[in-house]
Amino acid sequence: MKLLAFLSLLALASQEARTASLPKQELERREDGLQGEADLSTALPLGNYGLSLDSYDEVIDLSSYEQLPDYGDQLPEVQVTSLAPPTGISSTQNTMSPRAPSSNPTVTRPTMPGLLGSPTSQALPTCLVCVCLGSSVYCDDANLHIIPPLPQTTAYLYARFNHISHIRAGDFKGLTKLKRIDLSSNCISSIDADALSLLPELQELILPENQLAALPKLPPGIEVLDARLNRLQSSGLQPEVLRTLEKLQSLYLANNLLDSVPWPLPLSLRSLHLQNNVIERVRRDAFCDPEAHRRTRRRLEDIRLDGNPVNLGLFPSAYFCLPRLPIGRFS
Repeated sequence: MKLLAFLSLLALASQEARTASLPKQELERREDGLQGEADLSTALPLGNYGLSLDSYDEVIDLSSYEQLPDYGDQLPEVQVTSLAPPTGISSTQNTMSPRAPSSNPTVTRPTMPGLLGSPTSQALPTCLVCVCLGSSVYCDDANLHIIPPLPQTTAYLYARFNHISHIRAGDFKGLTKLKRIDLSSNCISSIDADALSLLPELQELILPENQLAALPKLPPGIEVLDARLNRLQSSGLQPEVLRTLEKLQSLYLANNLLDSVPWPLPLSLRSLHLQNNVIERVRRDAFCDPEAHRRTRRRLEDIRLDGNPVNLGLFPSAYFCLPRLPIGRFS
């Protein structure tokens, strides 16, 4: 309040100083104006509002500004009620009591049979080490040393460019839908006797660039057998191995150690590749039945014996039932 009174006195003093400096004519004009205002104030009963230091507080009561207005009576009353629990759920379910930690916690691993397969030697599911697309499993160049456990739905297996050295009897157990096995460019030197014979749907067996010296018993549904670039010997191809292959169409045994043409050959055979072996002679009945003397090998049109030391011209009776002569040396 003292500050406001001081500012008002200061304003009055500055007003009087400006008035003293005005010209005489200006002062007379203002006095005439003030006289008119005095007459107006006389006509209106406004009372005595003369401003002085003693009466300043009475004119402007600043104490009334120190009290804030109370609007409490104007605010609407809000009634807060507790929310009812959902229907069918008791209030005891909303209270959570801490559980005591188990002394022997157990961890359950998810099992996905037929999708990811069993863990491999790297302790990972097969379809994380390999690539599984539908019924095909691609394990090429995966640094495998054994056949990995495969999903039961596997129909096509590609495990090329690995380090597999042996095929065990149970590697393909239960894979009744398996149609093609491609194990090219491994180190396979042996195959268990029953490792492949119990695959009813197997049609193509691809085994080039391995170290096989013999072939095991094969399922009768085989149509393509490719064992090029191995160490196969004629003693490793037992007659019963080929005799039961009634659907065999392509037999590729090039670049091995065979010293004779495999026998007996199935009547269904269309292509026989035996190039780059050590064959020196050809049996009379290697391709034809010498007693029948009739064309029984119309399908066998592709025979390759080139790259062998044998002179095919010395065995003319071996080809009389063939639609075409074999490819090789005739002189």
